Amino acid sequence: MKEHNMQVQHRYVSSVHGSGHSGHFTDTIWRQFVMSPAKSYVLFSFIVVLLLGALVSTRLLDSAALGGGANRVVTDRKSITFDPKITKKPRNKIEYPLNCTAAGRHAHTKSCPGAYPTSYAPEEDNDDGTSPSTCPEYFRWIHEDLRPWARTGITREMVERARKTANFRLVIVKGTAYVETYTKAFQSRDTFTLWGILQLLRRYPGRIPDLDLMFDCVDWPVVLRNAYCAPDAPAPPPLFRYCANDQTYDIVFPDWSFWGWPEVNIKSWEPQLKGLEEGNRIIKWSDREPYAYWKGNPTVAPTRQDLMKCNVSEGQEWNARVFVQDWIKEQQEGYKQSDLASQCRDRFKIYIEGSAWSVSEKYILACDSVTLIVTPKYYDFYTRGLMPLHHYWPINDHDKCRSIKFAVDWGNSHKKKAKAMGRAASKFIQDELKLDYVYDYMFHLLNQYSKLLRYQPTVPPGAVEYCAERLACAEEGPARKFMEESLVQSPKETSPCTLPPSYDPSSLNDVLRKRENSILQVESWQRAYWENQTKQS
Repeated sequence: MKEHNMQVQHRYVSSVHGSGHSGHFTDTIWRQFVMSPAKSYVLFSFIVVLLLGALVSTRLLDSAALGGGANRVVTDRKSITFDPKITKKPRNKIEYPLNCTAAGRHAHTKSCPGAYPTSYAPEEDNDDGTSPSTCPEYFRWIHEDLRPWARTGITREMVERARKTANFRLVIVKGTAYVETYTKAFQSRDTFTLWGILQLLRRYPGRIPDLDLMFDCVDWPVVLRNAYCAPDAPAPPPLFRYCANDQTYDIVFPDWSFWGWPEVNIKSWEPQLKGLEEGNRIIKWSDREPYAYWKGNPTVAPTRQDLMKCNVSEGQEWNARVFVQDWIKEQQEGYKQSDLASQCRDRFKIYIEGSAWSVSEKYILACDSVTLIVTPKYYDFYTRGLMPLHHYWPINDHDKCRSIKFAVDWGNSHKKKAKAMGRAASKFIQDELKLDYVYDYMFHLLNQYSKLLRYQPTVPPGAVEYCAERLACAEEGPARKFMEESLVQSPKETSPCTLPPSYDPSSLNDVLRKRENSILQVESWQRAYWENQTKQS
């Protein structure tokens, strides 16, 4: 046993003091002490004294260092304060601003500067171990929009059938975008849609999978459901656009105006949203005009022309104030009367579709006013997350004027509820439609779409490589300004929000039933209101 102890002690000292000559010297000294019990006792006592001395010295040093207040590190064993100077060193931020100098000779060619990272692994999302937040509820509609291809998948032949009305074809291979243009879109819709997609690639480099899709920038959807409902009918062609309806299979995608609309001087979404939030503070809801306001182009749709009849006249007061927007005159006068942030002056604002869905909806909802939505026929990517009587008041398309008058009378006599409804809509836009979520919706939609592809995407012969420089460096004026202010200059350090699961049939039916019941409730109130008005007259 004594021999065993000597071997253990020898191994311990060797491991601490090393090997070779120094190790041999240490072993020699050690053996002189362990050969006799008396020497062992002396050595043991000496080590204990050294340890106690070190402990006392450490405590004294701590006490001296802790007298400085702001530089304090430890106060006692129960209270620990970390020095703010001792923090986790942040990773060097990667930035790649617009480089028009390097891209100058490449403009309008098939080449790009090529300085972008092709992959990027974000740091841990949260040091506390929590996972990314769950995406807003309306993200669940991604599953529904792609359900027509859940069983069959998407083949190259299906994609090419969508070319009939597409403005462009987008192919992403190894994180690089390639575009084949078929027809120039109205104004700059295609340019700013592609700009948004390029910013997505810069935000999440290497995290957008290879894909191949067709995009139609025209307002109204075209992939009719009834053309693909027969048992022997082929699968519908997957076609991306800005809106759809219950009779179509078009896949909805965020519209171009999130990155700016230079033709009407509408800023990109982040500064625009900030401006709307600041504009809401100018006039309190209770101090706003007690009417329903609308301004737009009535010539694009009969339903808007019908709305003009609801304007105040000598013979009738429908509680509406509707105006024609003359964009040519606005352009000549520098858009002084069309600043969206300065239009939050009324307690009620009307949203009505044009030839199809309208980009104006998000700006109207963000105004803290009660949004009066005339029965919509179309939806975009986020509007299915809105609920009647919580986010907006439904207006009967076939009885607009009487419906608007009742809504305004109700709101002015139920101010607290009306104000809360306006605020709920603004909060939805500010919190659930911020640009982070717009990008995350695009991220999840394209990832889920890519999973359905039954072939490996390849770059078409007529496609050219697209990058931020290719689009922005050739622009000037408002278009260049909006691109620069919406440019993503660094990869996102955290992962996208977590995509919620698809609706099961029961929960989807509950959502649809709740929406329908709310609309029926308003119609019932309105009938009772007008019946009472008739009795009094």
